[in-house]
Amino acid sequence: MDALLILGGLLLILIGLVLLVMRGFATSLLWGWACLLPPLTLLFIVRHWRRAKHALGCCALGMIPLVVGLAVMAGQDPQRLEAIIGLQWLKPEQPAAGELNIQLHGQLNGEPFAPQEGELVDGVLSLREGQDFFARRELSIRGLPVGVDGLRLDVLPDDPGQLPEIELSWLLPDQDLPEARQLKGGYTLHLNLHPEEPNRLAGEFHLVLPAHFQTTLTGKVELFRNGLRYQQGKVDRTVDSRDTLVYLITDYLQRRFATRDVQLAPLPLQDVTTGNLALDVPARVGGQEQRVPVRLSKHPQLGWRIDDDRFPELPEVSEPAPPAVASKPAVSAPSAPPDSRQELTLARLLAEPQHYVNQPMRLFSEKGTAVQGQFAGIDEQGQLVLRQRLNGSGEARFTLLPTDVVHVERVDE
Repeated sequence: MDALLILGGLLLILIGLVLLVMRGFATSLLWGWACLLPPLTLLFIVRHWRRAKHALGCCALGMIPLVVGLAVMAGQDPQRLEAIIGLQWLKPEQPAAGELNIQLHGQLNGEPFAPQEGELVDGVLSLREGQDFFARRELSIRGLPVGVDGLRLDVLPDDPGQLPEIELSWLLPDQDLPEARQLKGGYTLHLNLHPEEPNRLAGEFHLVLPAHFQTTLTGKVELFRNGLRYQQGKVDRTVDSRDTLVYLITDYLQRRFATRDVQLAPLPLQDVTTGNLALDVPARVGGQEQRVPVRLSKHPQLGWRIDDDRFPELPEVSEPAPPAVASKPAVSAPSAPPDSRQELTLARLLAEPQHYVNQPMRLFSEKGTAVQGQFAGIDEQGQLVLRQRLNGSGEARFTLLPTDVVHVERVDE
């Protein structure tokens, strides 16, 4: 609705400006050209008010829905309004944070090959072109000896012994299933990949297959080393992968048992695309075998999370302090407010609510809704209170029970 009001107002203003220019040309040729220049347009309005007043009236009518639309957008989606006013829509689109930089030149099965996805997991390198269930074109290399410091491998057509297996597959427009070809030798392959943080391999790639395969690829590739994906330096919990769940469960067990010595056994997972999972996780915690029941659910906005997770963050490991030269009597100091660089959690907010009063934050509920405003404390019923200033002189107050809150985050003003 707000977009329609804004567009309608802009259309009426545009019609009024066109009508004003037409009235200028109807007066004289010079006045018509003058109406195209803003300073001289004002002069025309003053000198020929009777001719210009109808065009100005149309512009004034257009301002009404424009202002109303902007006010509605400011109340419902202030970030969107800020992006429009800041002309962010004119800036070139930035690539996604998880996008890979793959610069390959050549062909696969006689057709140009431009993969968008790549990974090297469990010794299998795969490059895919196309986002459908079946890739439009795909290259897989199995049996690669990946080490901690990356991978360097050179294979020539006459090399004997067990070599990495290469598989090509492609899907033609009139086919429902892709065709595939396998090759266990007689090719040229050069790989020089080195690890990059947080979970990538990057480097040189060169492949030449026998002539009848019509496949030659050369250039630089960037590959994921596991199923984790990152957004702004943090693990993206919305990704449906086994590694995402392993990361969440490991972090949960570390905080639950207050130790970083946690080693998970292989998870009994069959399908990670469902919205809810109940697992009996085998793990070695602090040198002792444990079996911990864990229930996971996928939040619409936050991604995967562990139900009933109320355990605080582990303290950061710091280097031991050097011995003091002279001891001084201990002086008790008042507790300082938390460092703004620390991640805000629900446990911290409930433990020290006085330190977060008047700070802007956003609360996410179990139902997938989000409430944003300034933290006003905890009321007598134990509810979290947020206040939000309205467009006028008043303010709105929102209350949420801590048991209904699944995530808390700061909002930069």
